Amino acid sequence: MPIIAGITFFLVCLLHVSAAPPKPLVLLRNCSFVPTAWADGDSFRIKTAAGEEHTIRLYGADCMEWHIGDDTDARRLRAQRRYFGITEAAPKAADAIAMAKSFGKQAAGTTAALLAKPFTVHTRFRNALGDGKYLRIYAFVETADGADLAAGLVKRGLARVFGVYDEGPEERSAAAYQKTLVDLELQAAKRGLGIWSKTNWDKLPVEREAQRKDDDEANLAIGNNKLKPGDKINPNEAARDELMKLPGIGEEMANRIIEAREGAPFGRPDDLLRVPGIKLKTLDKFRNHLGFKAP
Repeated sequence: MPIIAGITFFLVCLLHVSAAPPKPLVLLRNCSFVPTAWADGDSFRIKTAAGEEHTIRLYGADCMEWHIGDDTDARRLRAQRRYFGITEAAPKAADAIAMAKSFGKQAAGTTAALLAKPFTVHTRFRNALGDGKYLRIYAFVETADGADLAAGLVKRGLARVFGVYDEGPEERSAAAYQKTLVDLELQAAKRGLGIWSKTNWDKLPVEREAQRKDDDEANLAIGNNKLKPGDKINPNEAARDELMKLPGIGEEMANRIIEAREGAPFGRPDDLLRVPGIKLKTLDKFRNHLGFKAP
């Protein structure tokens, strides 16, 4: 009986952890925008009314890179250009790249303008560390007129719907928020706003397919070369780039893992099957590289 009771207790505790509710959103009113040389439309510095400073990473919106400092930034810009179908928007590659980066600069300026007046931040202080350059936290940002900043950028055609989503203010689900952003993106594309004004619609499917092939090849290379036998990654704590070291896990899937773990931490490898897109065949490629500890 003691053994059975112990197993029962363990299972109850495991279920309790899996059903753990998300951390409550912290409301930060009267925040101000802090100008920096590195900010872009979706990542920027803010100061709270109490004088504390944080680097914010918006949920759900991804603006064009325009500060290209390494190969990772360059590859990300290429993926963004392919998403919008603008890699051949100018006769010369250099001119097409410069044009794409100009939209990143425009997005940064739009964010600064929209946040010129005191604004509100909703955050759980979750680590949004991606490339290791800056300590960032995921957040929803509400402008002085009550508008969602990420939605505003997508609506203007200055950001794609991409990244991590989460339950928002007023118990709005992550799925509902994503769908709202997708609808706004469709409107912006239809109207030819922002980056969409340069889209080559005939070539867009080809460009996106090229990106998917690149992602698949990168996943194979990362999986074969980056992790050695015995190397472990904790899916409850790993940053996006760490998760991308797992065979078969690209940037989008890494974001999905981060999103899924916020609602309920993973307790064992098979828990990752609840991440949209991860099937048993994919999980079997990296299950031996997963390590778990109390989140």
